[in-house]
Order: sequence, then C-alpha cells, then structure tokens
Amino acid sequence: MAKVSIGLRGWRFEEDEIFTDDEELKPLDEIPEDPRGRLVRLVTLVEEPCDVCYLEHGDEEINRCRQAEIVYGEPEGEVLLCAEHEPDLLYWFREAGGSEYKGSVEFADRFHEWVAAGNEAPEGYGSVEHVDEDPDGLPDLPDQQEVQERLEEDFQGERIDIVELAGKERSDEELTEEELAESDLDLSTDYPSDR
Repeated sequence: MAKVSIGLRGWRFEEDEIFTDDEELKPLDEIPEDPRGRLVRLVTLVEEPCDVCYLEHGDEEINRCRQAEIVYGEPEGEVLLCAEHEPDLLYWFREAGGSEYKGSVEFADRFHEWVAAGNEAPEGYGSVEHVDEDPDGLPDLPDQQEVQERLEEDFQGERIDIVELAGKERSDEELTEEELAESDLDLSTDYPSDR
C-alpha cells in the first residue's frame, strides 16, 4: 500500500497501518505506536497557524496568520508551515545547518530561533512539489473529543502499588494515629490539582 498524508502534508503514514479495508480509520489500539502518536498529535495541529506567520504577527494579529498546511519534524518538536513559508524551512534545513537537528525535539526551537533572528530563504528558493493524488478520498481526521473517546473506550486502567514499586513489602498493619502524628507526613498541605 501507499504512504499518505492526513490533515497536513509532511507526515506520511502507511495506509495499511491506519486504515481498514473499508478505508475507515482503524481503532486507535490497532494502529502501531508511532503512527498512532503522530495521528493523535495531528488532531491538535490541523487548525493551527503557520509558525513563521505566527512569529511575524503574534497573538495580537493572529488573524493575519495563514493556516498551516505542512508539518515537518517529530511530534512535540514539529514545525507548522503554510506553502509560502515552506521554502524558509527547506533552506534552513539544507543550507543553514538545520539538518543537524533532524529527528530531534530541538528541531522546531532551532528553526524558530533562526526565523526570529530575521533569516529567510533567498527569493525564489524552491519548495517541495507535493502531489495530492486523491485528497478527498481519505477520511477526515477525528476531532480531539473523538480521539479522547477512542482512547478511553476500552481502557480498564491498572492499579499501581507504589509501595511495591519502591521495592518494599506491604504491611497489613494499619498505621496508628500516634505513628501518623510522629511521621513527617503533613495531611493539611494543599496539593496542586487540575480539577
């Protein structure tokens, strides 16, 4: 089977790893780990602005940023680009030392630093010719809510025994109030919570 891009050009997936024979997206637990991680990450990226546009305009004028069409790099270290700014990344990668960050999560940071320093590709620097054989023939990516539901669908969870992980044996004896009072444990402390 062929390799395909979904949502954004750049990251390529083996069709048979992510699609069923009916050309539907496979359940996430049936997709190998690396492509599954990229798909889940793509869901959060498909409507984001081009990084170079964003560096130029910022939050104040985000409406002037073009939507990203292309993704390069590794998840969590990816660069999002519109077609107009793709040559900047290609030039940086090929001619200005960017290739040394290939496969690294530093990839995006180093490119952003290069752009923020006022660098860009020379006028007329070539882009990559992307061939979309059948862009409408691919199913749409699920939205973030659907991905989360798919991840949680068959999740049973696993209870982890911290004492066992620490290499200690669990005692069936309960702690007495006196032992608790003599310990360094402060039960009055408020711990951060995301709830």
